[in-house]
Amino acid sequence: MLAIYKREMRSYFTTPLGYVFLSIFLAVSAAVFCFTTLFAMSSEVTTYFSTMMQCYVVLLPLLTMKLFSEEKKQKTEQLLLTAPVSTFSIVLGKFLAAYTVFASVTAFSTLYFLIVGVYGHVKVPILFGNLIAVLLVGLALIAVGIFISSITENQLSAAVATMALLFLLMFISLACQYISFYPVRFVLESLSLFYRFQYFTQGIFDFAGLFYYISVAALFLFLTVRVFDRRRWK
Repeated sequence: MLAIYKREMRSYFTTPLGYVFLSIFLAVSAAVFCFTTLFAMSSEVTTYFSTMMQCYVVLLPLLTMKLFSEEKKQKTEQLLLTAPVSTFSIVLGKFLAAYTVFASVTAFSTLYFLIVGVYGHVKVPILFGNLIAVLLVGLALIAVGIFISSITENQLSAAVATMALLFLLMFISLACQYISFYPVRFVLESLSLFYRFQYFTQGIFDFAGLFYYISVAALFLFLTVRVFDRRRWK
């Protein structure tokens, strides 16, 4: 697994994709920070992180689209399929590489609030709660993106399909606010990846939310392993 992880981390920074992702992510996060915090003259951090979660719908597919679809394009998938390493290790190594890049740039973007801390008051528990929330949401979204990449033929298809699915999940979250019939709302809330982080944004550690996001990530990683296993034994 470590060899796969190192290979993927190296590939992010020996090709333009890694630099494109970092540039776009930092540009978007800086713009969101300016509009939600600096221009608004506010030290409220929740608006910034909530807006960034919506931006992940477009940003994270850029990070995951190449993980498996690129192997097919470059004709290197057979090398992976015949490598003396388990399918789970291959999938987990790729997942951890993508998540490391995402988590690193996300943690770096929280340094923006050092500026706010100089001139105003930032509630540290709320800041860390929001950071944990976006890291958990990213955990699930990256797992979804890896699964989509494993069943598509090229990077563009993987990116578009992942964005479409994430937009659908975000729409489900928004629809929950307008449905009064509780059984339907409960089902939609259970399916929504963008709903269960609310407690974290208030500085409250929610074990149910933690279990939910880890479970969603584990489910999509399991599905990816099954897809890859099927191709390995064909």
